[in-house]
Amino acid sequence: MTNTLLHETKTYKLSEINHIIGGMLNLAGDDISVAKIAPPGLADEKTLALAFSEEEIAKLSESNAGAALVPLGVSIESLSTIEVERPKLAMMKLIHLFYVPVDAPAGVHPTAIIDPTAQIGENVSVGANAFIGRGSVIGDNSKILPNTYIGKFVEVGKNCFFNPGVNIGDFAKLGNNVVINHGASIAADGFSFVTESAGTIETAKQQGKVEGDFTAQKIYKIPSLGSVTIGDDVEIGANACIDSGTVENTSIGRGTKIDDLVMIGHNCKIGENCLIVSQVGISGSVTIGDRVVLAGQVGIADHVSIGADSIVMAKAGVSKSFPERSIIIGQPAVHRKEFVRQLKGLKDAGRLAEEIKSLKKEIGELKQG
Repeated sequence: MTNTLLHETKTYKLSEINHIIGGMLNLAGDDISVAKIAPPGLADEKTLALAFSEEEIAKLSESNAGAALVPLGVSIESLSTIEVERPKLAMMKLIHLFYVPVDAPAGVHPTAIIDPTAQIGENVSVGANAFIGRGSVIGDNSKILPNTYIGKFVEVGKNCFFNPGVNIGDFAKLGNNVVINHGASIAADGFSFVTESAGTIETAKQQGKVEGDFTAQKIYKIPSLGSVTIGDDVEIGANACIDSGTVENTSIGRGTKIDDLVMIGHNCKIGENCLIVSQVGISGSVTIGDRVVLAGQVGIADHVSIGADSIVMAKAGVSKSFPERSIIIGQPAVHRKEFVRQLKGLKDAGRLAEEIKSLKKEIGELKQG
């Protein structure tokens, strides 16, 4: 038995696409209609091939594509093209054209549980097995997919989209157009603890060594009175975790994009329009300025500040604060210029070691002579 997936096929004339993305259309024949976009190797006559690199452009000669999207200045003989100055930006617009949205019809699924005191806006979709706690407010046109949990007194703005399995703790505040992907945790209790007397970490910080008897030490939980505030137009990746603040809210600024598997600790203040890539770990009480980029697997120690417009390169271990417009790299992390100087020093040290070895040999021979 064969299952057939039926959906409405979107088609667009090349001239229509060119008008939308603001390119330069070069017709090699008719103004054809295309129904999809794909790399040159996967394209057919109904496809607009995406050829941005030299390798992809070279493959167009063997492709079955009906037309191609190429960088400005690229001309392909006998193939209609649309030239654009920023191919990736044009691709984003095309993907929105051909994107088939997730099924989330307006209304509440019979298996969803919504507290009678919760306020649900107009045209809201609440999926199967979703839960919305008392006093929570869901803004107009928001979509809450199956198995999502929203605690009590949560404020959700308009046009938000929560994928399946999202968990949002009590008192969280989310702006408009917030997208949260599968399995993300927002406003869980912060990882905050204290001991009756100075423990190993405090001793190491104060004395530079671990010294004393800690066998009777007991660790006490500090619960979170704060929650999480998320600005407009934020996107949070799958299985990302953002913990509640201890007394005040952890905050994520407007327009910031957070990748999958990111951990943001309690009391953090993340600025606007930041890019935080997968597997970044941010300890508690960290302040990140606006438009900062944290590349994959960056780790940031607690109470560190990173200034606006900085870039922290992959796997950097940040244990101190940096001013704005810093380029940060290394373990422990330093400014890029310092990192280059260190590498040069290591190279010079190797050369000097060889010279010393050679001189010692010559001295030895002179002594023997």
